Amino acid sequence: MRNDLSTLLSPVQLMALSAARKAADAILEIYRSGSFEAERKADESPLTIADKAAHSIITGILSESGFPVLSEEGMQTDFEVRKNWETFWLVDPLDGTREFLKQNGEFTVNIALMKDSIPVFGVIAIPVDGTVYFGPADDGMVYRMSENDGIKALNPIMASGANLSGIDGELNSEIHTRVVASRSHRDTMTDDFISRLSNPVLVSKGSSLKFLLLAEGQADVYPRFAPTMEWDTAAADAILRPLNISIRRTEDGNKLEYNKRNLLNPFFICRPD
Repeated sequence: MRNDLSTLLSPVQLMALSAARKAADAILEIYRSGSFEAERKADESPLTIADKAAHSIITGILSESGFPVLSEEGMQTDFEVRKNWETFWLVDPLDGTREFLKQNGEFTVNIALMKDSIPVFGVIAIPVDGTVYFGPADDGMVYRMSENDGIKALNPIMASGANLSGIDGELNSEIHTRVVASRSHRDTMTDDFISRLSNPVLVSKGSSLKFLLLAEGQADVYPRFAPTMEWDTAAADAILRPLNISIRRTEDGNKLEYNKRNLLNPFFICRPD
């Protein structure tokens, strides 16, 4: 597997993959111990020792690249400084801390390599089963790596829009649209969006696993009308782009922008192009 990876990834990309896997291992060890009390950050979101451990591991490894690291759990660099960054890392050491605390296994490690404020390489590691998604590799492909299946390329989705009738075209009652949304906690905007879809079937996951449902062809659209931060989406964005899947702002249909003065994302819809 190591030889395969060395032919697929550059040294910097391999560094990101190593950081994500080691952070995932540390998170899993804490998760299995059951000893993780949460404290509250300024925005009232939870923070655990797993978040801190993953942050320390990732920043320690990525610092060797010479590129600055912007992490959810680190000191936030002033915009007047980071606006001049040409290449940097955008990191969520533990995406889905609430899911971690619920012990449902639906949490990830997210690392994105950013160039000119565009996500050009992403790694998403799933601690509970050791699966890692990464890409685009040097061959332009996106890969899933797991203990059982080894390294497998994901096939780009050639979007026809067929499963999204009601958004772009006339409703087709024979087509089921698989939409990523909460089963029990949905807002009015999401309900309105779902009502326009043809025979919607709801699928639900925590953290960036929502995006991976689309990457695997297991969902058709993910509307998000609730707050997210840039580190919540960047790694997935890098992985989805080669698969012809975009994360677009609801306000104008343009792709998400990164390294903004305010790191809060606008509402978006993720779907095949």
